[in-house]
Amino acid sequence: MKSWISRPVPVLPGEMPALRLFDTTAQRAVTLNADGEKSMYVCGITPYDATHMGHAASYVAFDLLNRAWRDAGQQVAYVQNVTDVDDPLLERAEATGVDWRELAESQIELFRTDMEALNVIAPDHYVGAVEAMPLIVPAIERLLRQGLAYRVNGTPGEPDGDVYYDVEAASKHAVGVDAWTLGAVSGLPEAEMLELFAERGGDPGRAGKRQALDPLLWRVARDGEPSWPGGELGEGRPGWHIECTVIAQKYLPAPFTVQGGGSDLVFPHHEMGAGHAYSLSGVPLAEHFAHAGMVGLDGEKMSKSKGNLVLVSKLRGAGEEPAAIRLAILAHHYRSDWSWTAEGFDEAKARLERWRSALAAAPAGTATELIAQMREALANDLDAPAALAAVDRWSERALNSASDNDASEADQALVRDAVNALLGVEL
Repeated sequence: MKSWISRPVPVLPGEMPALRLFDTTAQRAVTLNADGEKSMYVCGITPYDATHMGHAASYVAFDLLNRAWRDAGQQVAYVQNVTDVDDPLLERAEATGVDWRELAESQIELFRTDMEALNVIAPDHYVGAVEAMPLIVPAIERLLRQGLAYRVNGTPGEPDGDVYYDVEAASKHAVGVDAWTLGAVSGLPEAEMLELFAERGGDPGRAGKRQALDPLLWRVARDGEPSWPGGELGEGRPGWHIECTVIAQKYLPAPFTVQGGGSDLVFPHHEMGAGHAYSLSGVPLAEHFAHAGMVGLDGEKMSKSKGNLVLVSKLRGAGEEPAAIRLAILAHHYRSDWSWTAEGFDEAKARLERWRSALAAAPAGTATELIAQMREALANDLDAPAALAAVDRWSERALNSASDNDASEADQALVRDAVNALLGVEL
């Protein structure tokens, strides 16, 4: 699947200090190893209603990490998936009378254009679940052979043969200090797991399952649903979590550096994906797990079911500048839950204009100090609001300088490059 086109990232003098990032599993900020190539997997969209502000905030958050690593002089391998077949997509297609493939492709293309507009660095590999089918089927067959997956008998109206991951058997099978057991990623009590599992695509009440939290690996073919050859599994389509596991294992080191996504993916998605990976390889999926907060609208949870989504494409269609949208996102720490408001967006637009005005009056010798302050902020768990505050202080100083005649072209260029390279905002 094609990705989008990244714009060049300016190279700045000096480099980023050691990066500290909040690790969800450790429940604290950790210093990332600065040696070798860095690698990151960020879970992609289910393409039936893209790109809302929650999506945008998550991808901008991990774009900051990508930019910080690059600024430190490190090579970055970045992979993202697209869940281009799943129940929500099929349900939306049926409700709207659109072929599910057409719906998926239209929303994937919309997502690409939104990401390009927001100046998000494109992944090296952008992989759909459908095209990953040759990886998914053998992985599930292997889990069955290992005794870490099982088939469920049919119920009235449902066929035999759906395959589930056995979380209890997988937890018992795991050995070693880095081994995955249920709860290793999320650290949640079982009661909370059950609640979230039901809310986020799980089927705890499915008859015949060995454990309520066992996630679906393969759904055998049903009439009216798309299906693919499944080898020993029979015709069908995959469950959600397994796609990310096998895509990551194909294209990234084991373990890779950071698994990223929204906080709603901690459980069950990242928990189960990590379990699948360990069961298949005996190696952890990722060294670190990091998660972005949730975005609401005017203080209320933003969701597709409520129909209160703020869509990047609609803002762009209304003539709003993507750089201002990105600045509105960066005004909030990536781990915080926050709400999109008209007032906040107005502030972002005013900030962007203020920075541009200040750039014309950039005082000589001020860019180097600003870059150091921005780097210090981003090295501290990607603290974008602190980095923005540093640019605000610089802007105030520039605007209060004697006159435009004192402006330094060299500092203008360096500040412009720094705000682009580190924050992804084009002045």
